[in-house]
Amino acid sequence: MPHMQALLNTVLPVALVVLAGYLLGKRIPMDLTTLSRLTLYLLVPALIFDAMYRAEYSREGLLGLTLGFTLTYLLLFLVIWSISRLLRLSPEASKGLGVCGLFPNSGNMGLSLVYFALGEEGLRRAVIYFILSSVMMFGLGPAFIRGGGFKEGFSFTLRLPLFYALFLGLLLKALGISLPFRLDEGVRLMGQAAIPVLLLTLGMQMGQTRFQVGAFEGAASFLRLILAPLLAYGVGLFLGLPRLEHQVLVLQSATPVAVNAFLLTREFGSEANRVARSVVVSTFLAFLTIPLFLLLIGIR
Repeated sequence: MPHMQALLNTVLPVALVVLAGYLLGKRIPMDLTTLSRLTLYLLVPALIFDAMYRAEYSREGLLGLTLGFTLTYLLLFLVIWSISRLLRLSPEASKGLGVCGLFPNSGNMGLSLVYFALGEEGLRRAVIYFILSSVMMFGLGPAFIRGGGFKEGFSFTLRLPLFYALFLGLLLKALGISLPFRLDEGVRLMGQAAIPVLLLTLGMQMGQTRFQVGAFEGAASFLRLILAPLLAYGVGLFLGLPRLEHQVLVLQSATPVAVNAFLLTREFGSEANRVARSVVVSTFLAFLTIPLFLLLIGIR
């Protein structure tokens, strides 16, 4: 089955790099703070700029997917907020759960999966979801995790290179401006280093903590892998989205917790260990849940 092949092709290389980081972290003490900051302040901004600058998307699906994405996110946020209030979770645990539930792996996993399942037309629409998700994660994520009032959070976000990389990449793409002297290739080279360094850091973090799957990891995986795509499915029906846009919305919403959620939490929050475990657990549980949602949206 092509979609299972896509899932294997995406997850197993990720598992290999995380395992390498785990084994290295067990044997050699590493300065994870420096590694995380190198990734956050240089490599990930380069990756985000490059992704936005090179994005090829279909304008036909822009409005429908934007509406579907926004409504799905609002509903998911309300559910997470209600659960946090109902269970009287601490502010740190609430934010950790929010980060896991709201930040999907819609980039390297989601785009690959959509391409294998829905082809080029699906991929162009999946890029729209990826851009919207990146705006949420890197534009609002740091302020959300760090806390404080809206004004303080917004001013904090404006001091991060993530925000400017995102904005500049989208602006140059929209204006059709090409960088001279192949400078975009230099940026791309830095960006390509982000994912392996990030995965190695995730493995090292896990090597320094006791691996246990508790209620938090289970709830985070449920929110990300079951509730989010079910909400997306309902939202697509409610909005009357065309079949392809509906399928892309559900499939992108069904991806596991983003590795970048761990990076942001490690730098700005206090639940890095739980989020790291949730990334790993949800990624492997995706083998069980994604095929079910592929069947739900009519892909066999």
